[in-house]
Amino acid sequence: MRPAETEDSLCCEYCRSIYTPEENEEGVRLLGEDSPLHCPVCAAPLQEAALASHRIRYCSRCEGMLVKMDDFVGLISELRAGHSAAGNVQSAADRRGLERHIQCPQCNQPMDTHFYEGPGNIIIDDCSHCFLNWLDKGELMRIVHAPDHLYARDEYGR
Repeated sequence: MRPAETEDSLCCEYCRSIYTPEENEEGVRLLGEDSPLHCPVCAAPLQEAALASHRIRYCSRCEGMLVKMDDFVGLISELRAGHSAAGNVQSAADRRGLERHIQCPQCNQPMDTHFYEGPGNIIIDDCSHCFLNWLDKGELMRIVHAPDHLYARDEYGR
């Protein structure tokens, strides 16, 4: 069985049956195929995966995610739409995270490490060469569950 390019399921090339893998606690579906890329944190092979309607690469060992920048905002919006709970007040990101320097799994250049400008109080790593974001375990869900003034406005824009 192989994952379809844009699907969150696997299709048998022989009988055309479709199998949809179970989601983990963050909603990630592992598609059973290793990516040619390795995790920038623990060096394990990244796996092809799906989250909501977006394809990502996922580390089964440290549970980090590699997300295309073009998909990032849409992924957050889609996940926020699926969660009806009010935003959680979160503690500030640990500034020591800015000291970590990891290599982009695609081009092997240093990724930029900085505070994420949106909600969630996280430090994010990105590669502006390859247009990729690296999110450590739980960081995406911190963004999704964080209060955000853009989503909290009433019909009058307040």
